[in-house]
Amino acid sequence: MKRNALTLVVGIILLLIFFLLLFTFQVRQTEVVLVTTFAKPSAEPITQPGLYFKWPLPIQRVYRFDKRIHSLEDEFDQMLTADGNNILANVYVGWTIEKPLEFFQAFPAGTAAAAEPQLKGAVRLAKQAIIGKHSFSDFVSSDPKQVKFTQIEKEMLDNIRQAALDRYGVSVKFVGIKRLGLPESVTQKVFDRMTQERQREIDRLRAEGDKEATGIRSAADLESSRILAKANGEATRIKGDADAKAAESFEVLKRNPDLAIFLLGMQALERSMNKNTTLTLDPRTPPFNLLLPETARAEPQGTNGSSRVQELSSTQGNLKGNGQ
Repeated sequence: MKRNALTLVVGIILLLIFFLLLFTFQVRQTEVVLVTTFAKPSAEPITQPGLYFKWPLPIQRVYRFDKRIHSLEDEFDQMLTADGNNILANVYVGWTIEKPLEFFQAFPAGTAAAAEPQLKGAVRLAKQAIIGKHSFSDFVSSDPKQVKFTQIEKEMLDNIRQAALDRYGVSVKFVGIKRLGLPESVTQKVFDRMTQERQREIDRLRAEGDKEATGIRSAADLESSRILAKANGEATRIKGDADAKAAESFEVLKRNPDLAIFLLGMQALERSMNKNTTLTLDPRTPPFNLLLPETARAEPQGTNGSSRVQELSSTQGNLKGNGQ
């Protein structure tokens, strides 16, 4: 009796599982589900996760679409730029299934793998159209400011987005340039042109440096001339003041010739008595007689009044020279 009850319970459970498998289906968080009735969509796509009922095959069939972002890359092939240069490029694309019904109609298999060949063809056409509108320097240049990768990627995205959505029910989220290359036939030409561009930049910087250096030198020369002129003017003024003071002193000494002779003699002594100086002469010889007591300062024989007048004239001349 107990064995029959257990068998009945197990049978009921199996029937329940069989019923759930035939008449229900589950929608996950990352899925969009489309249900067809006799191979025709019977309702709007189901986007909310949960448990749903359906008729078993062959009446109804469930198609599941992953609504997460899919990625693909096109071929690394050769394109022609607007200025006639060849360039190799491939791009990557991120896309999602935005309209499951249109996607199902375009790709009855309902898989991302089935859609990739068509999407790659659309991406290649967009890539070829946009690259053909840009010059070679927009891709390869010695000046980073001339490279327009961001702009080119945006133009590719705008070119393919609406067409992919209308034709395949696919929303293209982003397009990026993954790799660029140069054919061997143009590689050396590109290097030569980049070298020439760099040399032009070097020449421009050198010319700017020379121009700035010339300006600095001119300003320095002008400032030097100004300072020298100011210094010469100051020197002339000081010399003029000195001449005036010397003239005043000369007038004083002219009125007192003995004082002038005395000062001149002291100056001569100071100049002649350097280190390690040896003189052999009569101590009464001027101006060395100033070293003797005043009573012993008689002039040596042969000295007359005319020589004193000549000495006084010499003293006056020296004083004027010193004043100058």
